[in-house]
Amino acid sequence: MVDILHRVGIRAARADVYESLATTKGVAAWWTTDTTGTSEVGSSFDTTFWHGQTGELLGGFRLRVEELDPARRVRWLVEDGPAEWIGTHIDFDLTDEDGWTVVMFRHLGWSDPVPFMHHCSTKWAVFLMSLKHLHEDGAGEPSPDDVTISNWH
Repeated sequence: MVDILHRVGIRAARADVYESLATTKGVAAWWTTDTTGTSEVGSSFDTTFWHGQTGELLGGFRLRVEELDPARRVRWLVEDGPAEWIGTHIDFDLTDEDGWTVVMFRHLGWSDPVPFMHHCSTKWAVFLMSLKHLHEDGAGEPSPDDVTISNWH
């Protein structure tokens, strides 16, 4: 098993960053604007990704909320989406460090480091920067307005 790991510091209150991770409205502001469902422990929500210039459907995910620990941790289980993602876990752990909220991100349980995993690692970094921009600059860059990194978008 292999994992995607990132660490991002955000100059914002930890409770505010948590809200952006723990609610579908929050997720829509930094990951994908097409986020629907309920973000409560045991429930699932859906995300859909579109190409910003062509409007082409790129894909999506169904995520089960496994943990919501206020201002500390959010954990999702991927129930549906690309085969490589199904059964993986996505964790966001939040801490305070010298005026920063530090997000320790993990996408756990990839079976192999396939090229798609490399792509997803870069895209996670793009979206974590979107989360940072949301809090520090007032607006994120969720899909379909995210940075295109390759022919996989």
